[in-house]
Amino acid sequence: MRKALVSSLASLVLFSAASTFAQKVYISADMEGLTGVVTGAQLGPSGFEYQKFREIMTEEVLAAIRGARAAGATEFLVSDSHGNGQNLLIDRFPKDVQIVRSWPRPLGMMDGIDESFDAAMFVGYHASTANPKGVRAHTFSSATLTDVRLNGTSVAEAGFNAALAGHFGVPVVMVSGDDVIVEETKRYVGDVEGAVVKWATSFHAARTLTPEAGAEVIEKAARRAVARLDDFRPFRVSGDVSLEVSFKNYRQAEILAYLSTVERIDSHTIRYVARDMIEASMFTEFMTNYESGLSP
Repeated sequence: MRKALVSSLASLVLFSAASTFAQKVYISADMEGLTGVVTGAQLGPSGFEYQKFREIMTEEVLAAIRGARAAGATEFLVSDSHGNGQNLLIDRFPKDVQIVRSWPRPLGMMDGIDESFDAAMFVGYHASTANPKGVRAHTFSSATLTDVRLNGTSVAEAGFNAALAGHFGVPVVMVSGDDVIVEETKRYVGDVEGAVVKWATSFHAARTLTPEAGAEVIEKAARRAVARLDDFRPFRVSGDVSLEVSFKNYRQAEILAYLSTVERIDSHTIRYVARDMIEASMFTEFMTNYESGLSP
């Protein structure tokens, strides 16, 4: 009886220790922040290096998964969040990993996240459109937007997506990209693990690690992040969410202001007040995806 009791207590202690680790991890992956990315030549199907950088993107996400697994994570959902949403080489992933692909999605770069996740990681992220530094710095659309603000604060995609994760009580624990986005993300969400894989020189130039070294940095950061999960807190935007978006041209602001829920606050800027981050995300997806001529 005593032996059985000791065994049961030992199992309980082990379970309690294991439960402090992240079991379920959400990974949102972009491309502009990947090791070596500096121009459009790496970022889309017409670019001469795109196929090679699909491989690098895949390897960096796999590195994050390896690191998280080494620290106790057991389940992963990966969001392919760049361009057409069909960049990751899905046949390279373990069979227990699921992947979100293509658009549109109500939660954008975070689609599929919910309260069941213990942690979120951002791989290949980049600085905001309002930041004067950063490789390929933009927020949601480099072609059309000049600023995105939540409750008056300019945010990068990392800040917006961290607030989405925070709506579900999920903390962001790691971000990879250039030195600018790592610092910017820490300003929003606190002392996340940062994996710097390149150092920005200008919008189209950087000093970069090699892909092998970049993947190693990401794997180590992911492992550290999951190992210290208790240190992180969700980034929450409570109450109504004031979403302000500034456009490079005035016409988008003019047309969006035809909607009774949208206020045009200057020639190039609109404000939409959402009940929560879910509604703010759905409005953002509508704003960036709707075209009158859409067809299947």
